[in-house]
Amino acid sequence: MTTTFHVSGAGDDADDGSAERPVRTVSAAAARAHAGDTILVGAGTYRERIDPPRGGTEDSPITYTAVPSDHVVLTGSDRFENWSRVDDGLWRLVIPNRYFGDFNPYAEVVHGDWFVGNDRRHRRGNIFLDGAWLPEVPSLDALETGIGLGWSSTVDGLQDRPIVEVAGIEGHAAYAPAVYDLEGVTTITARLPAGTDPNIDDVEVSVRATVFTPTAEHIDHITVRGFEIRNAATNWVAPTVGQEGMVTAYWSRGWVIEDNEICYSRCAGIALAKNRDEFDGERGTTDGYYLTIQDALERDGWSRETIGSHVIRNNKIHHCGQVGIVGSLGCAFSVIEGNEIHDCNAQGIWTGWEMAGIKLHGAIDVVIRGNHLYRCGEPAAIWLDWMAQGTRLVDNLMHDNVRDVFTEVNHGPIQLVNNIMLSRRGLLTNSRGMLVAHNLILGRLEVWDDERETPYLRPHSTLPVSMRRVCSVGDAHWVNNILGDAVDLSEYDKSVPDQPCTFSGNVTTASEESRGLVTELAVDLERVGDVWRLAFLSHPDCGASADRVRRESLGVAVVPQQVYIDPDATSTAWDHDYMGVARGDRVAPGPFHSPLIGAVAVWPRRVAV
Repeated sequence: MTTTFHVSGAGDDADDGSAERPVRTVSAAAARAHAGDTILVGAGTYRERIDPPRGGTEDSPITYTAVPSDHVVLTGSDRFENWSRVDDGLWRLVIPNRYFGDFNPYAEVVHGDWFVGNDRRHRRGNIFLDGAWLPEVPSLDALETGIGLGWSSTVDGLQDRPIVEVAGIEGHAAYAPAVYDLEGVTTITARLPAGTDPNIDDVEVSVRATVFTPTAEHIDHITVRGFEIRNAATNWVAPTVGQEGMVTAYWSRGWVIEDNEICYSRCAGIALAKNRDEFDGERGTTDGYYLTIQDALERDGWSRETIGSHVIRNNKIHHCGQVGIVGSLGCAFSVIEGNEIHDCNAQGIWTGWEMAGIKLHGAIDVVIRGNHLYRCGEPAAIWLDWMAQGTRLVDNLMHDNVRDVFTEVNHGPIQLVNNIMLSRRGLLTNSRGMLVAHNLILGRLEVWDDERETPYLRPHSTLPVSMRRVCSVGDAHWVNNILGDAVDLSEYDKSVPDQPCTFSGNVTTASEESRGLVTELAVDLERVGDVWRLAFLSHPDCGASADRVRRESLGVAVVPQQVYIDPDATSTAWDHDYMGVARGDRVAPGPFHSPLIGAVAVWPRRVAV
């Protein structure tokens, strides 16, 4: 027998959670729920950190869902009504340090392996005006002079560590928690627009480190649906530590995160997370990451049966300071589809090695399909780093990013199929074992040779065949793409001789390109309301003139000896075009089964359940 627990802002946590006697907090319902139960949350704003104590089963998940048509906000921020006015536009808030419990985001700084703070400290807290974050100003003096909007903070008795500019690079010691006066106060000073009163207007202060994250491992088969989730003081999510986003499938299996709006996380939106251990913050090196993999296999049971297989579907993910969706190891065998991801790592306040719209380590048999990514910062909207094996990037729309895709030191196979890639920089790769087919790619191609050593695995498994294998570039197949003049396929001339590349059926605008049909091309992407429409202003006159991609002609990715087909061997990514139309034996280059006439709506693309 299953139970529905009702949550209402007018409820009482001492009640039983029935429709007639709802509880007041999601956490109170979570404490009662077991496999197969549903937690139904009514309209309102819930200011709490939800730590689900147990999960469900594959057939009977525990479902956390908003009442259909209700607007339900789960937030890491609080409102305060004791701001004092300093002068015109300048306000001050004093919060007792005891208010924060065991985590004060204005004492803690953003830190971690491979994080570069650009010679300044970045507090994990944030201030929000009308739902959007305000910039943290490095000094109180800058605020008091009245130069721009923003905020700064001080904490009584705070003892800051010296800044380590490239934290995690060779010899970085573990970060020590902040030390400060628990009986003192935290003072936040903010410069707001003229006429704004933070005691009345929509001004919020982040106070919680996350919103929906289990403390325990293996809290499996959780569904999170229909919420607006925002404003958490998350930390940098390196692949060598226990990763924590605003929503975290923490070292678990079988989560479904769908139909949510996830926004304004200090660092990460969703984490498909590696587990925590005693080595967090001590392994920010290549050799350290090898040890992370070994520990996951030997101590924590990293396998298809225990970890991964999550579904991240139809979410709006935006304004995450570091990354929209992140995962190291814990992302394996997952599906990321139908999401709109934008304005991630777009502030330009820090740099590092773990930033993107989607950033994954160990993306084994992961499908990234039908997503829309734009305005994502350096280095790419999608970054696949280490052990992308059996990974498929299919039917994604990408534009206005610093770069669309980065595949770093993988042995493949990786499929990049039916994508629309319109940014000025399209693909950076120092990987091998790649099929690039039926894409429209306008931005620059960069191919880097690399002699770093990275693992490859048994097909469709987490078990390494070799923990270290030099990853020289080669073994790439470019088939039936439409390429802008910045895509120079001669970049592959640096490939190693024993892993040759092949090129066929490509159409290019590059006047000196010898590996495809030269043509004219002009493309326009226009937004009308919520609909994005793509039009070819001039189009390759090639029709259905190319041979279909055939699995037998591709062979296998050379290093892992794995074929370029779905794990169940029943289908291939190139069977259908971007719009889902089946392809025949003769096909048109590019993501559509036939040349476009006029404009076509390419987003939204809601994925049916």
